[in-house]
Amino acid sequence: MSETFTKGMARNIYLGGGVFFFLVFLALTYHTETTFAARTNESEMSEAVVRGKLVWEQNNCIGCHSLLGEGAYFAPELGNVFDRRGGEENFDSFLHAWMKMQPLGVSGRRQMPQFNLSDRELDDLAAFLRWTSKIDTNDWPPNKEG
Repeated sequence: MSETFTKGMARNIYLGGGVFFFLVFLALTYHTETTFAARTNESEMSEAVVRGKLVWEQNNCIGCHSLLGEGAYFAPELGNVFDRRGGEENFDSFLHAWMKMQPLGVSGRRQMPQFNLSDRELDDLAAFLRWTSKIDTNDWPPNKEG
């Protein structure tokens, strides 16, 4: 092997590395596309979930909260709030009560505004948060409280 690094050697490393990492990219893309439907629980998406996402977007909840790691980190993560706050038995009543008593008025703490959502909007938002809690996120967030 020569002791100097030639232009041909650099070209071969560049092209070989480029081809290798392009193939890795294609393999990871294929894997993602084949497992996506199983991980997202797409079959459980209902009209209430779609309307709940619309409530989420219209009220800019992501401006303060994060959902599955995306969004602002000002307020708690809501990707697992369904499991943290009662699950199937108690979540809907928890969400209704929590949203209706905002702002809490605790001194020294920033307040969540009162959005004056209707009962149907709260039910739809609960359905959306229930649906997001069932997405396979590889155990994200890393701690229970988000």
